[in-house]
Amino acid sequence: MKFGKEFASQMVQEWQEAYMDYNFLKQLLKEVLRFRQRNSPVPTATTPRGSLRRKVSLYRAFSGLTTGRHRNSPRKRDEDQAILVSTVHHQGVEEQYQTMFMMSSDEGGEYELVFFRRLDDEFNKVVNFYRKKVEEVIEEADELTRQMNVLIALRIKVENPVVRLGESHVVNLASNGVSLPSQFQSLNGKRPERPQMDAIQEVEMSIEGLMEAEEERIGNEPKESNHTKENEGVKRFRPASLEVLDNVKINVAPETPISTLRGILMSSTSDLSFSKEELRKSKELMTQALIEFYQKLRLLKSYCFMNQLAFSKIMKKYDKITTRHASKAYLEMVDRSYLGSSDEVTRLMERVEATYIKHFANGNRGKGMNTLRPKTKRERHRITFLLGFLSGCSIALVVAIVVLIQVRNLLKSEGRGQYMDNIFPLYSLFGFIVLHMLMFSANIYFWRRYRVNYPFIFGLKQGTELGYREVFLLSAALSVLSLAAVISNLDMKIDPKTQNFKMLPELVPMGLVIFLFLILFCPFNIIYRSTRFFLIGSAFHCLFAPLYKVTLPDFFLADQLTSQVQAFRSLEFYVCYYFWGNFRKRESKCQDSNLYQAFYLVVAIIPYWIRFIQCLRRLLEEKDGMHALNGLKYFSIIIAVSMRTIYEQKKGTILLILASASSGIATIGATYWDIVIDWGLLRRNSKNPWLRDKLIVPQKSVYFVATVLNVLLRLAWMQTVLGFREAPFLHRRALVAIVASLEIIRRGIWNFFRIENEHLNNVGKYRAFKSVPLPFNYGDDDDEKDA
Repeated sequence: MKFGKEFASQMVQEWQEAYMDYNFLKQLLKEVLRFRQRNSPVPTATTPRGSLRRKVSLYRAFSGLTTGRHRNSPRKRDEDQAILVSTVHHQGVEEQYQTMFMMSSDEGGEYELVFFRRLDDEFNKVVNFYRKKVEEVIEEADELTRQMNVLIALRIKVENPVVRLGESHVVNLASNGVSLPSQFQSLNGKRPERPQMDAIQEVEMSIEGLMEAEEERIGNEPKESNHTKENEGVKRFRPASLEVLDNVKINVAPETPISTLRGILMSSTSDLSFSKEELRKSKELMTQALIEFYQKLRLLKSYCFMNQLAFSKIMKKYDKITTRHASKAYLEMVDRSYLGSSDEVTRLMERVEATYIKHFANGNRGKGMNTLRPKTKRERHRITFLLGFLSGCSIALVVAIVVLIQVRNLLKSEGRGQYMDNIFPLYSLFGFIVLHMLMFSANIYFWRRYRVNYPFIFGLKQGTELGYREVFLLSAALSVLSLAAVISNLDMKIDPKTQNFKMLPELVPMGLVIFLFLILFCPFNIIYRSTRFFLIGSAFHCLFAPLYKVTLPDFFLADQLTSQVQAFRSLEFYVCYYFWGNFRKRESKCQDSNLYQAFYLVVAIIPYWIRFIQCLRRLLEEKDGMHALNGLKYFSIIIAVSMRTIYEQKKGTILLILASASSGIATIGATYWDIVIDWGLLRRNSKNPWLRDKLIVPQKSVYFVATVLNVLLRLAWMQTVLGFREAPFLHRRALVAIVASLEIIRRGIWNFFRIENEHLNNVGKYRAFKSVPLPFNYGDDDDEKDA
């Protein structure tokens, strides 16, 4: 793989604009090369292509030896030096690096001068970004240090409640060399020039239990100095060992609806009660915070390394084209710069590892490092094989169904209408789910192809996210099961003796639904348990939407549910058909039941109602008027769905007018919101007219095609009020299933561009990490907020 592609593949996508623009610099070098090729001596007709004279002339042209002087002739060092790199300081501005090209007067030197100017701009951009991020992680490490101090003090208080200030227990602990951790604290109380997590000590462990890295640091110092510093550290931190708990409050994260209601009536923070439950929650939050902080350090270190490697590669290309040997001087400057000489990130990583292993992995380094550095998920050949096998089985089953229909002449059978009214809705549920999974599999494929960081956007744990192969495999497996069930139940002739259909085939659809729910809630670690539980958690948050903080996975799932209204109605039909109908005779009185008709409307409104109250919750939290407009959009859809459903059940001219008007307004508003707000398109003054400034897909026509398709497919749901309820060659149930499938396809298209827009927003804000709430608040912080 060429370095340019490897460099792009290793980028932190949200920081891609902060990386060195390797491709652009490479293009500048190509211009230098083309100029030299144009001005090199062209061999005449009398000069053989392989002659010695031609080889010498080309060599001189590319070596810059046109003056006729011998290469090994003595020259001064200043004359041989092609560049001079210096540091420029401006008042109020970070130091900048500037390269002076000493041979700009040479033929074609202006091309090389442009190259070095752009190279300096890229290097200064990289250095300033790296310095800014390092300062941010240092500040974050200071806060994590304070949090660790409180956590360890809380553990002492909970596990050893008899320990109090002023008693002999504290003196005994301190006399054994025990103190609270003092990361990023120097002995004189000031932060050192290069902060690091030093002297992380468990309160229940002696000084001999330090990690190897700390022992090496201490071992290099005089023993007397170590003893003095140890005593000073004990004297400094011993009095505050438990006093740190006096002005601390614990963050009460609303984890349940009851705790959320309690948080509305009371503050989001509360005084410590020194309970084991508080200790458990605090430890969980600190674990998440340290893991996320360590991932940030890893990516920052990768950013530093990849950019240094890129500068090295581009300078070697420059030397190869011009043979000026300027890379040595420039790379020496890179090594002396903050980018090459700073080791804060490496030292922080070592201290985070030591802290996590000692405090959260019981000293088990292997266990701790497996958590901090999860292994990259590998593609398995078994998945590829099963995917191909099940896909082939699905195609074969579809062909078998078509053949059976033709052989048995089922389309003209007397029981065709009965089958479409009672059996087809049962199996259409699985068709909707399979189609949605196929669309989501395609979404993942294109997100990966265009390097959209969807695991970060959805907040998935690293190494647990599903790829497009896994989702496609699940959809293929469900397709095989449902198609096999259709074949087993593809009988339209009733038994003339019993006047009933066979019970076992009639129960197959219900058995398949129960099987799917058992798999979904299975507690064993099979069939992607982490993903299943993540889905269940998001669904639970949707169900109790106003009582949980709304995150992107929650409202994204709710949006998916709005495209599965017909699937919810199919589930309602399952209940009515099997519990109140005569399924052995394929008879149901669902359409005649007022209760069924009422729930037919309610289940269609539920997904939109969830999105509506999610918008209200976000409006209350974020105070952003856009959420009010979004909620108004969903409220208009609720009215439109209600009018359409009532019109479908009762008919009437007035109802038709109301249904048409409400549906038209809702369609226009939803379509505008999809394209302009969710996708960020139709920006007239953008760099890409009528699109947006940044695009991931290089083919601009894709965005215009998607926009047109979204508009057309939005109109499909108006088929009820437009009068296309039946077709001469299609049953009413089949037409409803086709319209529902079109909405699922539209949702799949919407998914890609919605997450693409979210990814570009993260890129614009350099947001590559999720914010993890810390367990403790300090009294002084609350006072500052009140002030």
